[in-house]
Amino acid sequence: NFSTQLKLSSDGPFPFPESKMGAGHGPFPYLCVFDLDACFWDQEMYTLSKICESSNVVKGDLNGRGEGVVGVMSGRSKISLHTGSLIALQNHFDNKFDDMKVCFASSADTPLAEKIGRSALKLLEVVPGVTVWDLVVGRDWNGEDINQIGRQPPLSSNKAATHFPILRELTKVPYDRMLFFDDCQWGDHCGMVEARCKESESGRGPTTVRTPYGLGREEWAEGLSKYAKNIKNEMNVE
Repeated sequence: NFSTQLKLSSDGPFPFPESKMGAGHGPFPYLCVFDLDACFWDQEMYTLSKICESSNVVKGDLNGRGEGVVGVMSGRSKISLHTGSLIALQNHFDNKFDDMKVCFASSADTPLAEKIGRSALKLLEVVPGVTVWDLVVGRDWNGEDINQIGRQPPLSSNKAATHFPILRELTKVPYDRMLFFDDCQWGDHCGMVEARCKESESGRGPTTVRTPYGLGREEWAEGLSKYAKNIKNEMNVE
């Protein structure tokens, strides 16, 4: 069953450079925030027109963890996770990052784009039988959808002005304990979030990584390394 599934971990090869950034090599972020379009996955929701359905999915190998849903169809377009996204969530599933939680911050253009995005999250799998939604919403937030997806009020196209302040309030995680990935092709969301969303005590905002070609394994490892370095620098200053 699902609760048993979430407790399982793999003894197989670990799909990111653990010799450098493995378990116990933190500190790890309290909250990891992913942009969706062209970052977490390979499509832009505003270009799509159909809600994803369980009757129209693509099965394949989940990074050596067995066969599961690796793609979901919206009309004729297939939505799939980028390599680093699947690695990140599989390692998160295996509890490799202490008490880190995950959520999404996306400025999807239309209400339909939001619905397509959420429908894809509920079908794409991390390991066989466990969807992204199961892991992120079900396990991390006990079934509460705290994801900030869209730009309809109270959200906007500016994640620094709306998405992140709302996440800060909902999660109670300080900005400087967050790690954020965004493709930044439609504006420098990473730069704006770093500059505007700062903790008064440390003067720092989230650690950010730009993923103009999507979240690959290198960008994922870079984010973990960059966050750990920022925290260690902060501790040295203190």
